[in-house]
Amino acid sequence: MPELPPVPELLATAVRALGGKERVGQVTMAAAVDHAIDTKEHLAVQAGTGTGKSLAYLVPSLRHAVRTGRTVVVSTATIALQRQLVDRDLPRLAEALSKPLGREAKFAILKGRNNYLCLNKINSVIPDEPAEAELFDAFAISRLGREVQRLNEWASNTETGDRDELAPGVTDRAWRQVSVSSRECLGKSRCPFGQDCFAELARAESAQADVVVTNHALLAIDAISGIQVLPEHDVVVIDEAHELVDRVTGVATAELAASAISAAARRCAKLIDQQEVDRLEEAAEAWHAVLDELPAARWDALPDGIAPVLALVRDAAWNARTALAPQGGGTTAQGDPESAAARTQALAAIDEVHDSAVRAATAFDESDPAKRHDVIWLAADEIRGVTRRTLRMAPLSVGGLLRSRLFGTATVVLTSATLQIGGSFDGLAITWGLPAQSANRSDTATANGAQAPSDAETVRWSSLDVGSPFDHAKSGILYVAKHLPAPGRDGLAPAYLDEIERLIGAAGGRTLGLFSSMRAARAATDALRERLNTPVLCQGDDATGALVRKFADDPETSLFGTLSLWQGVDVPGPSLSLVILDRIPFPRPDDPLLTARQRAVESRGGNGFMTVAANHAALLLAQGTGRLLRSVDDRGVVAILDSRLATARYGGYLRASLPPYWETSDPEVVTKALRRLTAASA
Repeated sequence: MPELPPVPELLATAVRALGGKERVGQVTMAAAVDHAIDTKEHLAVQAGTGTGKSLAYLVPSLRHAVRTGRTVVVSTATIALQRQLVDRDLPRLAEALSKPLGREAKFAILKGRNNYLCLNKINSVIPDEPAEAELFDAFAISRLGREVQRLNEWASNTETGDRDELAPGVTDRAWRQVSVSSRECLGKSRCPFGQDCFAELARAESAQADVVVTNHALLAIDAISGIQVLPEHDVVVIDEAHELVDRVTGVATAELAASAISAAARRCAKLIDQQEVDRLEEAAEAWHAVLDELPAARWDALPDGIAPVLALVRDAAWNARTALAPQGGGTTAQGDPESAAARTQALAAIDEVHDSAVRAATAFDESDPAKRHDVIWLAADEIRGVTRRTLRMAPLSVGGLLRSRLFGTATVVLTSATLQIGGSFDGLAITWGLPAQSANRSDTATANGAQAPSDAETVRWSSLDVGSPFDHAKSGILYVAKHLPAPGRDGLAPAYLDEIERLIGAAGGRTLGLFSSMRAARAATDALRERLNTPVLCQGDDATGALVRKFADDPETSLFGTLSLWQGVDVPGPSLSLVILDRIPFPRPDDPLLTARQRAVESRGGNGFMTVAANHAALLLAQGTGRLLRSVDDRGVVAILDSRLATARYGGYLRASLPPYWETSDPEVVTKALRRLTAASA
């Protein structure tokens, strides 16, 4: 094969073909990604909004894939970025580089099996049982029926079976009627629809692709389970890398609820002896009864009475599993496909119950809390007025898993607009299982309870901040309302509402309000709708996407909301000139996982508050304030109403995580600046 042009030349070709212009940060990042691939050294790149980071990693990735014949995996956290890559960036890039690369590069998208329509399930008559909260809710059941009917109609027309292509979407409850998990799948060879299976077709397409776009959850499943889901690859690019740990933690989290045990029993009802089904139902009742007596809280040891009930659940599930698959070899191929599918789904449900019971029962076998792998807590969730009590189990740290299963098997490039916390990459890197770069970070190397990797070990990584095309100091003001009282626990103080009214009035609307809780967002919405003569939308009034579109289309509109808006809003132009944050987004003091991680750091002599709580807050602050400038022409103000950002000892650390806006605590300066912006936009 002839030598391919170098990355700078390919990038220049791509930029010209796509009608863009050269950006220094993009060129620097592309060269760094190319070097990382060549040297097999992991790389973390912070690339601000407007850098063009997608092209910066896609160009060297495509060159590597075409030159070596090896697939490159690109993992994202959000559906929006997946669609941008597959529907816009990659098609245009593959065409633009087809001549210099010698052929048009191939790409594909791959998701978890339960994201695809299951033809066997939709052609069978094995409905899932209604959830407990829906048994007496006629409206919920009728809605479910309508959605399943629409899914059946869609099944005849879709070419991909991909849930994300269904518009409008359906509830998770409806989707479960027509999809299966990997555990529930019959397998291509045993399924009568195996040749036409949407999930198998997507996997086959990905096996032939140069670049496969996937999500962090599937990347985690591929790394953690030991079951190969992704095609063979030697390079992984992780975009939106600031969300990697949370997504991997989510995949590695298990739960055990009485409703899940009962559902497993129902699935087994016609497949095994009634005596075994009854034992499962009795175990479900016992589990419900024992949890009902306990407060929702983290467990530092098994409460009295829990161990024997866990043993009851474990043994009942194992007996049912043995009855379903006497030889212990999984599903049998005997009988019709519908019967085989029912048996497979029953086995999947029973295995989940059994494995969760075993995991909970053995979680405290290690006497030293610092050496335990899991955090266990009892959660009480209210669903349609019904309280559902669930035992949850999450890993104290995922750094070790990522270190061995991800960084130990491929060259990894991690990128995001936000990777530096407190001015350093170490905060996030340690949670990924990478060694700290700074010698003075030994205390925080135990973040999430993970032992710090030794610098003498073979994992090598480098970091790079390619900056941003935005001149933050000239385009934006960071206003910290130092004169306000520190936030309390009783909701928004009157002074906060007065401050929000004054700021939005000066801005003429055009405001994104980011609140630490839905309660605060709703309270602010109700109060400000009475005080302002410009519209105020609130998250929950409509689908989030629809609300963001309304906000973007009307410059006088303000949008209030909570966590998903901190990272999910991209509104360039005059519709957004003010971002308000009501308080520093520290984790809730009763968050069982983060408090356990904080305690683990402290048990090893580290600063748990700074390592866990402050880093969590810094990351969200950086994401939230990043909503302001989305194009080089944007101007505006980020207003943080929490005076602690200016007065507390950790305030400087948090501010070091933010873009370098011009800072002030003077309300008059900010009011005048907003009025000038409003007048200029009129």
